[in-house]
Amino acid sequence: MAVFKKWVDELLPGVPPKSALGKALSYTAGQWSKLTRFLEHPEAAVDNNYLENQIRPFAIGRRSWLFAETQQGARASANLYSLVPCAQVNGLEPYTYLLHLLEELPKASTTEALETLLPWNAKPVLKAPRTAA
Repeated sequence: MAVFKKWVDELLPGVPPKSALGKALSYTAGQWSKLTRFLEHPEAAVDNNYLENQIRPFAIGRRSWLFAETQQGARASANLYSLVPCAQVNGLEPYTYLLHLLEELPKASTTEALETLLPWNAKPVLKAPRTAA
């Protein structure tokens, strides 16, 4: 990083500031403290690939939502797109969680009952061994 910074600092004065390279070098120099933050904090990721992979379904879904026919249909699709990763983040298998929601949601009539259906609250129920009924 030190070699790169030296290169940017040496090159910057000789490049026209409105050129593409000049804009890139100016941006790099101006954002240097943010670009090197990961060096001061080893626990921080060097890139944001993980987060970008997490939001990819939303970007793909946006294209599908154009054909949802109604705003309500698009909203329903968006809700599903948020429920699946939320289940995954909480260590739940999405299909099992969605099935649990579809079975239990009609029975929920209070705020407390709805809150028990949130992934972090449903986790103990879904992780517990099922008994034959």
